[in-house]
Amino acid sequence: MLRAKKILVIDDEVIITLSCQRALKSEGYEVETALSGLEGLEIFDRGRFALVIVDNKMPGIDGFEVLRRIKDKDPLQKVILMSGYHTIEQSQKAIDRGALFYLEKPFTPDELLEVVRSIVEAND
Repeated sequence: MLRAKKILVIDDEVIITLSCQRALKSEGYEVETALSGLEGLEIFDRGRFALVIVDNKMPGIDGFEVLRRIKDKDPLQKVILMSGYHTIEQSQKAIDRGALFYLEKPFTPDELLEVVRSIVEAND
């Protein structure tokens, strides 16, 4: 069993990680953040998370590669991909590769919380 519902947010934009962290913490989630795919994978390797939220477009290792590496390590890990460059093809690719949801930026704190609750609480 996981401790407090722990979520990892990976995005190269500080404002996004801070906004997600603020919204999620207000609902009682424990949140860790990373500003790159590589940093996110290092944090993922050190802990257990109820959910990982990762941006698709990042320099270096993009969200699809982070998703692939996470799923290689833990096929059951719940992952949401998010992007400001939304297309139907990108959404389908994310779902096909194991993401549970493709969150389109910009999103409100309420939209984020609705998606997170539906995924994290689904198996409680």
